[in-house]
Amino acid sequence: MTTDAQEPAIDPSTDRIRAHFPALERRHAGQPVAYFDGPGGTQVPRAVVEAMADYLYHHNANTHWAYPSSAETDALLEQARQTLADFLRAAPEEIAFGANMTTLTFHLARALGRAWGPGDEVVVTELDHHANRAPWTALARERGVTVRTARMDPATGRLDEAHFLSLLGPQTRLAAVGAASNALGTINPVRRLADAAHAAGALVFVDAVHYAAHALTDVQALGADLLACSAYKFYGPHVGVLYGRHDLLAALDFPKLIPAPDTAPERAETGTQNHEGIAGAAAAVDFLAGLAEGGGPRRARLTAAFEALGAHADALLARLWEGLAGLDGVTCYGPPPGTPRTPTVGFTVAGFSSEAVTRRLAEDQGVFTSHGDFYAATVVERLGVEGLVRAGCACYTTAAEVDRLVAGVAALAGSGPR
Repeated sequence: MTTDAQEPAIDPSTDRIRAHFPALERRHAGQPVAYFDGPGGTQVPRAVVEAMADYLYHHNANTHWAYPSSAETDALLEQARQTLADFLRAAPEEIAFGANMTTLTFHLARALGRAWGPGDEVVVTELDHHANRAPWTALARERGVTVRTARMDPATGRLDEAHFLSLLGPQTRLAAVGAASNALGTINPVRRLADAAHAAGALVFVDAVHYAAHALTDVQALGADLLACSAYKFYGPHVGVLYGRHDLLAALDFPKLIPAPDTAPERAETGTQNHEGIAGAAAAVDFLAGLAEGGGPRRARLTAAFEALGAHADALLARLWEGLAGLDGVTCYGPPPGTPRTPTVGFTVAGFSSEAVTRRLAEDQGVFTSHGDFYAATVVERLGVEGLVRAGCACYTTAAEVDRLVAGVAALAGSGPR
């Protein structure tokens, strides 16, 4: 890549990236911690914490009042909308904030459901985190809406696309699709699914929580009418982000207080927001954009950064998958490297519960993984396992850390239960 304003380059040095993360200085089991728990929440660079602290120390106020710190808060929120709009390729008036993706999705489902009733249908999938299932299935109880569920194929860890398409029809009001599985790393063909849903006259809601950390999200390319993600999955604080087409946000019957703003996107937000968290979310996007060298628009720098980080992640994924899959008693689930997926691997070790594996890896190797169903309970149920150990590679993950993880699992697989 060149370094001009149109095509910024990126320095791929993991050491340079790691220097931004104080958490990586932590030691456990006699060595630096290797964090593979990013799919449940990444570590945070200094710039994000500094942005949050600066807001709280110097600008903390509520909004829309005629004094300086309130006006500064208003400006910060508008700037954050622009930053997150660049991140998602949207417009700032299409960006709303909330506590997290789950809260925002329940809020959105309630707004949509006020216009639906018996005979209306929503399509969900077995592959999704339950934050993209429960808000919609709640409408079956509350509004009499019919919810249809598209199958996943346990053998491949992929969505049964033909079954999904067969569920669409003239009564479909919404298709709720995960862009990527947080348990298996599977990336879905969202645009094909969205085009089919639109052809049936339905809206498309995309859960991009896991996806947004690994592929630069483009709401237009995905065909999303509505999309949600959470900043704590891409190096930010615990804040949720909702994209909605402006005409939708302006028209939906959101539950709200009468005196609250009634213009989009603020009408989609309830109560006083986490202003410092929103400042941190914007700083996380700028951290990622800052990994690209040179100038140019934020979106162009984000594109360069994600391309380089993606190549690094693909190499780590191949190393991790091959290392784990080559061990006796270890089973990896989901699509293999070289297919559409994120650098997140769910696996089991024969004779050990997922919790036991995670505990031993931490105790013996200083390797932090996560365990269980990760709120993707239907995925684990369809796989027929007690739970999964989940290892995800982030921008700060190194090949040496991958080798430590594989060595730790190899020691367990060879030792039998303890």
